[in-house]
Amino acid sequence: MEKFADDALIEVSAGSGGNGCAAFRREKYVPRGGPSGGDGGRGGDVIFTIRRNLRTLAHLRYKHTFKAENGRDGEGSARYGRNGGDLIIPLPPGSLLKDADSGALIRDFGAEPGDFVFLKGGNGGWGNIHFKSSVNQAPRKALPGQPGKSARLRVELALMADIGLVGFPNAGKSSLLNHFTNARPKIAPYPFTTKIPNLGVLRLGGFRPDDPDGRDIILADIPGLIEGASAGAGLGIQFLKHISRTGALAFLIDLSDDKYLDAFAILCEELGAFSPELVKKRRIILGTKTDLDAAAGRLEALRSRYPGERIWGISVFSGEGLEELAPALAELAGSAESPAGPPPETPEGRAG
Repeated sequence: MEKFADDALIEVSAGSGGNGCAAFRREKYVPRGGPSGGDGGRGGDVIFTIRRNLRTLAHLRYKHTFKAENGRDGEGSARYGRNGGDLIIPLPPGSLLKDADSGALIRDFGAEPGDFVFLKGGNGGWGNIHFKSSVNQAPRKALPGQPGKSARLRVELALMADIGLVGFPNAGKSSLLNHFTNARPKIAPYPFTTKIPNLGVLRLGGFRPDDPDGRDIILADIPGLIEGASAGAGLGIQFLKHISRTGALAFLIDLSDDKYLDAFAILCEELGAFSPELVKKRRIILGTKTDLDAAAGRLEALRSRYPGERIWGISVFSGEGLEELAPALAELAGSAESPAGPPPETPEGRAG
């Protein structure tokens, strides 16, 4: 099974400061030379930075210990030690930094995307050049550098996207992503083809002189859910957290599936069981595979079943509805902060 690294346990350490030096001038024609010990260099910092070309935490999977460089010791002739180099750890957008023991959130790089200096390096120790006084012309005292601090951290990734594509296996999520974006997810006619989340960029205008108002929309293809996913069934439970960072949701319903009328309510129920906030997101329903004979007449039945929802019929194979869908997705992404309607109910009256 293809691995998707969205969680890592690491230990980071700032650099220790270099030791100060106790030395004296020893030059010809300079009798009784005074103290000349330089200070130690400062230890390197631990800095986390966001790299938009990263999509997983795979670079943290096999290396778990990271340490910034120590400062160099001071030397005679008032030579100061060099500062230690900083440790810069790149992370993908949407990463969460937590204390490994308590689970307390330290930094959310989705809300605060800039560089983050997590640990400062230890200060360098003073050389004996600082301790000369009128009563102590030849001090032999020098200070050691401060040790660098260490911490155990858990790094978690929650993908950031404008719209998350949600549905049962083989509902057509990957095909839709493939059609609209430059992503190339694996597509095959069997369940759980998609085993990791995939991101793609839907570009809507703004790339011609006569269309300056276009924008990019990030779409996320989430591995298919099944009934009971919130309780650990199937693959979906591993990736439900990635839906939490999407601005809105597009529910894909396979109209060729005999259970198409209940699919939306069941999906909402699984999302709500994982987090009630998920079913409050703005949403759209896409009835897929309208080109198949088995889907004939089912789109209108789906609209009758959920009259308060925006429902589109599409077929990636024939292209039906796709031209009209692109601006609808743009509108959905732009209104993602508005509240959604109430969750639907299944035939048995279960709240979704």
